[in-house]
Amino acid sequence: ILNYKVRSNIMGEVMDRGTDACKNHLAECKVMDIRQTRKGWVQELLLGCEAKTEFKYFIGENQVAHSLEDSDFCARCWCQPCYTWKMVVKETNTDAEMIAVHRPFSCCVTSCKCCCPMQEAIVTSNGEEMGRIKEQYFYCVPSFTITDAKGDAKYKVHQPTCLGGMCVNCCTEGCICGRGMCKMPFWIFDINQEKTDGGDAVHIGKILKKPKSLMTEAFTEANAFEATFPNDADIAAKATLIGASVYINSVFFEEEGDGS
Repeated sequence: ILNYKVRSNIMGEVMDRGTDACKNHLAECKVMDIRQTRKGWVQELLLGCEAKTEFKYFIGENQVAHSLEDSDFCARCWCQPCYTWKMVVKETNTDAEMIAVHRPFSCCVTSCKCCCPMQEAIVTSNGEEMGRIKEQYFYCVPSFTITDAKGDAKYKVHQPTCLGGMCVNCCTEGCICGRGMCKMPFWIFDINQEKTDGGDAVHIGKILKKPKSLMTEAFTEANAFEATFPNDADIAAKATLIGASVYINSVFFEEEGDGS
């Protein structure tokens, strides 16, 4: 009985992680839209130096939160995209913290990772760890693992693949150029799922970089993402996947001048 109570208390503490703002907005949320603003595009265009990234967060058409990157100016100019940054997602109107994403200085994502230190980002809420995004060893297609606060792996995340997992499959979201630039999905798989390669692999959620207008993507880095959460995702997992969306933008799309 004592062991059962201890386990119940531990599980209760894990389930209760997160601020009230985080719980209120994520408890019933199935899909989160994350839209980057055009803040600092003149600086990027004229000086060639990254501006602080700013996002707005929507459930349906209702904006529920906003965030502004906290980072060093010199690091953004000369250490992109490896520099350290922190992104605090705050509730609209109250500025109450929902989550914070911490990304330490680390090696860039490349075409393969067989020996370099792995990328990692940590997601917290009110100082309590919610989960982590960890880069895995890979060839050709970057792969990540989402872990919970205890370090247990929950999900695999990578782009849909073809040719036996050696290339990114660009056609899984239909017309790849839609209305502007390309759709770029990152599929979410259960950690125990063995088959994740191929365009027909069964995924339980996704982080989709959505196309915006041609002018917006060609001349600014104002990207837009849609995070569709797995049905079994709790508040901590949803918070970590929101952090993964911000992290993916940082390591894949901020370095490119055209955001594609």
